[in-house]
Amino acid sequence: MPHPSKLKNKPLWHWVGIRMSMLAIGAVVVIAFCMWLQVTMSDRVRLQKIPPEVRIEFERLQTQPSLDEAKLRQLFVRYYPIENLSPGIDNKQWLILASLVAGAIPIVILFGFLFSRPLSSQFSSIAKGARQVAQGDFKTRLPSIDKGPDELQALVSDFNTMTTQLERYELEVIESSAIIAHELRTPLNAAMGRVQGMIDEVFPTDVKQLEMVGRQLEQLNKLVNDLHLLSLARAGQLVLDKTRFPLHKLVDERLAWFGSALQNAKVGPSIDIPFYVNIAADRDRVGQLINILIDNCLRYAAQGQELHIQATQTDRAVVLTFSDRGPGLNENYLETVFDRFWRADNSRARYSGGSGLGLSIARAICQAHGATISAHNRPGGGAIIRLEMPI
Repeated sequence: MPHPSKLKNKPLWHWVGIRMSMLAIGAVVVIAFCMWLQVTMSDRVRLQKIPPEVRIEFERLQTQPSLDEAKLRQLFVRYYPIENLSPGIDNKQWLILASLVAGAIPIVILFGFLFSRPLSSQFSSIAKGARQVAQGDFKTRLPSIDKGPDELQALVSDFNTMTTQLERYELEVIESSAIIAHELRTPLNAAMGRVQGMIDEVFPTDVKQLEMVGRQLEQLNKLVNDLHLLSLARAGQLVLDKTRFPLHKLVDERLAWFGSALQNAKVGPSIDIPFYVNIAADRDRVGQLINILIDNCLRYAAQGQELHIQATQTDRAVVLTFSDRGPGLNENYLETVFDRFWRADNSRARYSGGSGLGLSIARAICQAHGATISAHNRPGGGAIIRLEMPI
């Protein structure tokens, strides 16, 4: 289905107007032709009744009336009915015209219905598809329209795009519900089992056991907060407190927080961010975004022992990239990597745990700032996460 912007200029009013105008013009032309044909044939019949020698003279005088106008009038009076010489249209011609119009009306109506039938059937198809979607069938797709007006082709294209999105959202909700239930149940069951064990005196009631329960509840609370952030972002209600700050200071700060983890994983971070690069954004949210990308490197690309963070500034945006030397991404996952609960089990070595919400949260934070985030494979091996934040 071609994109609406690439369709030819055939708006609905133009499409309908052309056909109705052609129908009206055709009816007028047919009636005029029939009137001309009737007058011509009638005149020819009368000429055939005139004696040959008189007919020759009559035709000559018709072509050159100035030769003998009196004689021409005399021939008219003698061989033509008197009503033909009266000014205006006689009753017989009015009757013929009325008969032609009466005969043309049903033909015009018939062709009007024939012209409107394709348009009506296309709208009926759209209405039927809408009813199916209203009943929950998001697999509904409308057949493409190649010869319809622009608005109708655009409507079909947008309808199919909408149902594709709805089907994807429905699948995402089904999968997310199952994953959320699993992710919530795991720490909750662990915490409840530990508490029940202390109640049954299977485990000692001490600070160590309570700390274990606390870690499970902390994991549960983090997952709930992540889901809440995503729901706020999707609803367009993620509140941002924007300030202007130097980007390199924020990156240094977040790397310092991960200092021990990076050292244990033997990942040597390198930073290439000019001191003059400043951005206007929510510092805490951007910090959370940087945390996610550093943590993502530790989880999936630590074996590469490299993390390169670079920023460049153009007239319109600041481009921030996180590059690693891990196993990289399967080309089929470059778009889905930012979906909720996606994990790189099939393309990158899984470091440990994680809810699969990190990169989806990163995308939500970017979208709230009007920024974009994308994943690419790095030449020579590894992956690149690229952020483009508008100045």
